[in-house]
Amino acid sequence: MMGLLKELEADYDLDIIEDYLTHFGVMNGLLDKLIVNLGRNDKFDASSYELNRIFHNIKTASQYLELTPVVKLTTLAEDITAKLKSKRGTGVTASNELIDWLLLVADQMQGYLDDIENDEIYLRILNPKIIAIPNEIFN
Repeated sequence: MMGLLKELEADYDLDIIEDYLTHFGVMNGLLDKLIVNLGRNDKFDASSYELNRIFHNIKTASQYLELTPVVKLTTLAEDITAKLKSKRGTGVTASNELIDWLLLVADQMQGYLDDIENDEIYLRILNPKIIAIPNEIFN
């Protein structure tokens, strides 16, 4: 049985896979700081916009490669960050509960990236805490 990376390399151009992993890694590396900045008035607008863009970009690339668990998680995160983005300029910040939840999402995303890079057979199971989407997303 082939691992995830070998399967991708068999199905897609190697340059596409390398670009995907590079961009996924770079974007994922930005998540924690952007997420924490959602709690700051002076950083909320830029961070909510950038997070929404990152989740959208990872989702789109993952759809092309048919990485369904990544697509599902980034779709959910994109929907939540779109709600945040829609409140730019209003002076609100993200709730601590939402920040903690998004940090779990970022950890899960890093796990998915690790699974692909380590040529695991399957992507890891979703952290069950992610299923509990926060009710209160703003302060």
